[in-house]
Order: sequence, then structure tokens, then C-alpha cells
Amino acid sequence: MKISVMKSHGSKNDFIIIDEQERLVLNDDQRASLAVHLCDRSNSIGGDGILYITESRTAQAKMRVFNSDGSEASMCGNGLRCAARYIAERDEVQKFKVETMKADLTVEKVESLYEDIPTYAVEISPILFQLDSLPLQLDQETLFNQVVPEWHETLRFSALAVPNPHLITQVTEEQLLSGLQQKLAQSLNSPNQWFTDGVNVSFVVPLEPNQIFVRTYERGVGFTNACGTAMSSSSLIQVMLEQGEAGIPIDVYNDGGRVKCVIHRKDDQFHHIDLIGNATFTDEYTLEFSENEIIPAVQHVKSTGEELIYQRMAEASREFVTGHLPGLDK
Repeated sequence: MKISVMKSHGSKNDFIIIDEQERLVLNDDQRASLAVHLCDRSNSIGGDGILYITESRTAQAKMRVFNSDGSEASMCGNGLRCAARYIAERDEVQKFKVETMKADLTVEKVESLYEDIPTYAVEISPILFQLDSLPLQLDQETLFNQVVPEWHETLRFSALAVPNPHLITQVTEEQLLSGLQQKLAQSLNSPNQWFTDGVNVSFVVPLEPNQIFVRTYERGVGFTNACGTAMSSSSLIQVMLEQGEAGIPIDVYNDGGRVKCVIHRKDDQFHHIDLIGNATFTDEYTLEFSENEIIPAVQHVKSTGEELIYQRMAEASREFVTGHLPGLDK
């Protein structure tokens, strides 16, 4: 059996899109094995994960995300944009809902973020502050802008789930460029007394009003060019710190480029976040499965040429960021 798959990325967080409606029937062990094999950058297509598109009883389609280590993520904002574009073009729809592990989320094709880059706005929700939703074991109900001495003597941390678990702190350029983030993130994603399921750790540097730089260590992956739910969560924390405003787009720069996030309130509560950014298709491949074999032969079919346009935006974003954080250029 031979099927077509698409390589894509949102803010250089890259994924392989596999449509299971193309005669492919998989169980979760097979999905995990495929993710480990196909995401291997040395021996296969390479990627941060696989987006499996399946049928849904409650939405236009369902997206499941398997990381490159075979673990399943409850949500992925950058991946959802890529999945949204795939479903939109497959089904010829503009605005619809996609079923994810925790919620059915609204997605929509919107005005291009830069030149002709395909751009999608995706809903990030639910927003959960209770520590048991991450889960995080601390003797308190929530964690907002607070020092936890066991993690660091001076950094102030905030924790939330959207529904992926996130730990966020503002840092200086010096702290961003040190090995502190990797050391902290690796310790909190190894067996530890606080995060039994691991956590995404983001370091945030404010640039200008409503403009921040975010770098994230993702559980199950490590450092990526960007993490959509982390950028959304970081934008929300900026608003809660009164360094941003609900309803006003926040420009979020990352190692892969730039997105916009809009924080929405409803009944004086934070209701959801709009994550707005690219959904770039870079390459088409075919996977050929032999009988009783889950590991397919891979053939590159063609490149789309879309990456050239995206790189222009990424270069402009990089120039802006290094104007504020010159150490990133070293």
C-alpha cells in the first residue's frame, strides 16, 4: 500500500502529516513506532512529530500528535495550524473545528502574516491554572510569578496547562544564553518530585511593548524552534503581569520566526488564546507499506517551494530580535 504524506512546519516546528483516511489503519503502538522512525533526522524524513488526521464525530476532523520519541502530546498549537491547513484544503472549508485530545478547537484561515505565507488562527484552550491539571506537586493551588528556591534562587515562575503543561519565567539575555534553561528543563523532565508527567519550560525575554521572545524546551522533544502552546501561554502571562493587554495582538518572536497571540477574556476570566501564524508545506513524500510491515519505504516526491517565502519572514524576524538581543547572533 502506498500513501502520500506532507512535511510541514509552523514557526519551524516541523511535522509529518499522515491522513489515516487514506486507507491506513493504525493502532497507537504503530503510531508511536512510525513517529520514532519517520522523525529520525539522520535516517528518514525527520521532524518534531507526526500529525495523524482521523475522522471525528464532533468536528471536521481529529488531530492526534505523536512526538519524535513516540509519546503522545495532548495538544500542539504549531501542529494544529498545519493540520488546519491540510483539512481546509482537503475539504474546501475556511473555518471549522478540529477535535484534539482535550477539546474541539476552532481554526480559521486568516490574512497572511507576511507576504503570501499561508496563515491560520487556531484556538488554544482550555486554560487551566490549578496545579493538579499539569500536574505539579507543590503545597499550593496555583503558581504565578513566584520564586521556587529548589528550581532557582531568583527567577519567578508561572505554571498553567493549555492543556499541555507549561512552566514560564522571564529572564535576561544573559540567562537566556546560558545553560540554565537546559539544565532546569532536563531535571524537570527526568524523574522528579514536582512534575510526574514532565513539563514544557519557556524562557521569555520582553523586547518592546507587546513584543516578546520565547524559547522553549518541550517535553518529549527538547529544544525546538518554537512551541505554539508555549508562545500562547507566555503571551497570557505577559497580560497577567500587566505587560500586555487582552484583545491586543502580541508579537511573539522565536528561533523559527514570528507569530501573533491574542488573549481573550469572557465574564472576567481568561477564555481562550488565538495563536496566529504560518502553516507551511515544504515537501511531499510517499510511504509504501509492505504486507505486515509497519515501517514503510520512503520516497521524496517534490518540494513545494514555500519555504523560500517563509525564510524571508524568518530573516526579517531574526534581524529584529538580534537588534534587541545581540547575543543570539553569536
